[in-house]
Amino acid sequence: MKKLLTALILIPCLASAAVEEGFTNITPDKELAGWKKVGGNGEFKVEDGEVVGFGTNVNDNTFLISEKTYKDFDFRFEMKFDTLAGNSGMMFRGLQKESKDGNGRVYGYQCEHDNGKGRAWTAGLYDEARRGWLFPDKANAEQCKAFTKQGQEIIKWDDWNDIRIVCEGNHVRIWINGEERVDYTDEGKDATFEGFFGMQVHGGKKCDVRWKNLRIKELP
Repeated sequence: MKKLLTALILIPCLASAAVEEGFTNITPDKELAGWKKVGGNGEFKVEDGEVVGFGTNVNDNTFLISEKTYKDFDFRFEMKFDTLAGNSGMMFRGLQKESKDGNGRVYGYQCEHDNGKGRAWTAGLYDEARRGWLFPDKANAEQCKAFTKQGQEIIKWDDWNDIRIVCEGNHVRIWINGEERVDYTDEGKDATFEGFFGMQVHGGKKCDVRWKNLRIKELP
């Protein structure tokens, strides 16, 4: 009886601990208020609090981007693939080229969501439509091999993955499931210090991915 009472007392404490102090939930609602779709013909919807990105014969990379932009932050979310048929990613400090129809090309930093076919680079740092891979460096074979090996050990291909991105100035760090994947200082001329978040449905034959629990703490 004493053990049962102790367990009952602990349950609310554990529940409250799951909500990190100082963080704001930015997960889109069913109306996708504060977010907009740009790019190709991929689709997004919200079901049971989860953002679902999907598409068949997607004609171009498609993004659901936040209307608000962010500078320095600690950003956390969960992602999983429903099928490993496609590729995806999470833009951060993202940018968009100007166009008359408002559908200009999205570019900038992306936290890769890799389907594991031939490599395991989820939570790697990619520069979408600009410089390509920042980390790992594709010119460094040993680094790429080690990055894939780590990914194969920690990525959950059929379940939710916890991802954390911290940006402070030109310093970018990314973790997945508690393991650090990226510690990168961008000293290039294209270093970006403010932009939007954006969930990606990659162009191609098929993509089925989802995200939940998007939350952010903006840093001074």
